[in-house]
Amino acid sequence: MGRAIAEADAQAMDLWKKAERISGHDLRAIYWEGEEADMADTRTLQPALTVVNLSVYLGLAGYISPLAAAGHSLGEFAALAAAKALSVDDVLELVAVRGRLMAEAGDGTGAMAALLKVDRTGAEEMVALARDKTGLELRVANYNTPAQFVISGKREAVEAASALAKERKARAVPLAVSGAFHSPLMAEAAAEFARALGKASINDPAFPVVMNATAAPARTGAEIREAMGRQMTSSVLWIDSVEAMWEIGARRFVECGPKGVLTRMLPAILGEREAASGFYADPEAMAALTAEVA
Repeated sequence: MGRAIAEADAQAMDLWKKAERISGHDLRAIYWEGEEADMADTRTLQPALTVVNLSVYLGLAGYISPLAAAGHSLGEFAALAAAKALSVDDVLELVAVRGRLMAEAGDGTGAMAALLKVDRTGAEEMVALARDKTGLELRVANYNTPAQFVISGKREAVEAASALAKERKARAVPLAVSGAFHSPLMAEAAAEFARALGKASINDPAFPVVMNATAAPARTGAEIREAMGRQMTSSVLWIDSVEAMWEIGARRFVECGPKGVLTRMLPAILGEREAASGFYADPEAMAALTAEVA
């Protein structure tokens, strides 16, 4: 992951080295040469993914002029670095802390599941019914597309909502995660993360960053600090975030990352509205984009 870019770009290679120094993990050994089973550890995965996201953006930065940026969950940190609201060093420090806290938060009582083939009202209704039935914490954690949502909470409540989904001919897919992320069950971890965030300098961004917790474009460091302080316990309002970028005037969406997940979700959000989109995860794709926009 990210190896081809780093071997072609000294700036990207330096990012890997810096992330290794800050996180204390040999990220290149794990993600360039390691076994797939070792790559899911959030303590190493979060710094590594952030390096890949930043490597792509920095390689494209001289050729594109963003109207706005947004990142889904972990990706929000790279978006803030791209907008120069946070320094690269601070971002790498924060994602290392976040990865550790999320790994430690997995006590076996929390769970997450994706709900598919259900609309927003249906997902929220199933969550409310399951929460009332079990008396346990449950919420919609990710509003990904108009037909794809992720729920997060106590395992019994997630299972109750999943059973309701199947009764209603929707799909419920358990996620292989260690905790109930983006829910109030992360409050203890979020409090510790807030202490790390308090040490970081947050500037007014060079361009607006649409925040996960609010789906609103943040234009000041104060707005960013407030939203980031509750990111770990708040829902990822991705549908509304894309809509906010559309309202700002975005008609081309450039995904800086290795998988293209957000690019594939975009048509479901925008519907018949026309927008160019693509994801860039290797030197060839990046070169094609820079040649196109040069």
